[in-house]
Amino acid sequence: MNRLIYTLLIYLLVPLALLKLLWRAVRQPEYLRHIPERFGFYASPLTPHASPIIWLHCVSVGETRAAAPLVALLRQHYPGHTILLTHTTPTGRATSEQLYGDSVLRCYLPYDLPGAVSRFLRHFQPRLGLLMETELWFNLIEACHEQGIPLLLVNARLSEKSARGYAKLGQLASTGLGRLAAIAAQTEADAARLRQLGAANVSVMGNLKFDVTPPPKAWEQGAALRQLFGAGRPVFLAASTRDGEEALVLDAIQAASVPGLLTVIVPRHPQRFDAVAALLEKRGMAYVRRSENLVAGADCQVVLGDSMGEMFAYYAACDLAFIGGSLLPLGGQNLIEACAMGKPVLIGPHTFNFQQAAEQAVLCGAALRVEDVEGLAAALRRLLADAPQRQAMGAAGLAFSTANCGAATRALRLVEEVVAQAPSPATY
Repeated sequence: MNRLIYTLLIYLLVPLALLKLLWRAVRQPEYLRHIPERFGFYASPLTPHASPIIWLHCVSVGETRAAAPLVALLRQHYPGHTILLTHTTPTGRATSEQLYGDSVLRCYLPYDLPGAVSRFLRHFQPRLGLLMETELWFNLIEACHEQGIPLLLVNARLSEKSARGYAKLGQLASTGLGRLAAIAAQTEADAARLRQLGAANVSVMGNLKFDVTPPPKAWEQGAALRQLFGAGRPVFLAASTRDGEEALVLDAIQAASVPGLLTVIVPRHPQRFDAVAALLEKRGMAYVRRSENLVAGADCQVVLGDSMGEMFAYYAACDLAFIGGSLLPLGGQNLIEACAMGKPVLIGPHTFNFQQAAEQAVLCGAALRVEDVEGLAAALRRLLADAPQRQAMGAAGLAFSTANCGAATRALRLVEEVVAQAPSPATY
């Protein structure tokens, strides 16, 4: 495929993208806000003498939180610059607002249309761009290359399945990857797959998610939650569950039949809160919503975690955590935060989004992998009755997360190298 055909396909997909926004807005009205930004139009111009901009693209919540340590280092080392965060989802944008308030700029990254991309770059004129994980938009990459804007791919991960998909694009993928100023992959395996696709200047930086530290008040907030949950009863957290998994979790806790157990279910996507509530009602499960801030009485079986920005507090308040997206073939969600909070972790068989981290966590004893509902039920029964093993797993998780820190510092060094080699380095 060449870039002309790619661009024509993008134009053809725009109506479908708009329909998708409308469909998602049924559950999450925020999708209808700031639509002009998705085409490179902005409500207010930048001031003529605005400070130079360093731009990071963070698709959604996970990437935005993972970028926090790197954003902190960039602000420290480039104090005369303004940070611009671009997002694709409203939840990513909301997370940026929670983390940084008005101290950074933020907008949606426009669709990968030549005109929209040109308007975006002309409006913000970034001196440097960083794409998080595997965000490859070939018109954007080409426009940055033509305008001399160094563009890096950091915290890059590429599964075997994704690599096969990009390989089908042929020259489009290899040329796009070759246009990037530098690539910092999470693992050696990710780096090897990127090189096979034609990427140059590839290094290994580790995973930024290991550098994310719990908020200072996480334990205090967790203690307050635990009082609402019931200090004397076991608490099981099902974190970042995906569509279809909540039913499996409920099957497992019913099969486990742990006396007094309270299960906290935190769906990955806010637009699914009501759907999970409907499932609990259909199952006849007594539950309360976290947003109601009510005490979970003795007859309460489930707390529906329908709040934003409290995941570390949920970890602090639980005895045992299952990480969602892994019982079904969805690739798994981030298990590193639970390990950093010193909590024993359960994961399902499908963790290809965090393959190396999941394998390492299992090997060092921080996590236990279960294969199905029956395995999850058995693990619940065993671990909730074995406080010493839970404590040992939690300690292993802390050691595991601490040993793998440093990705943000390595990414900053790469940024400094690119800046030093870029034209007119005095502008940085």
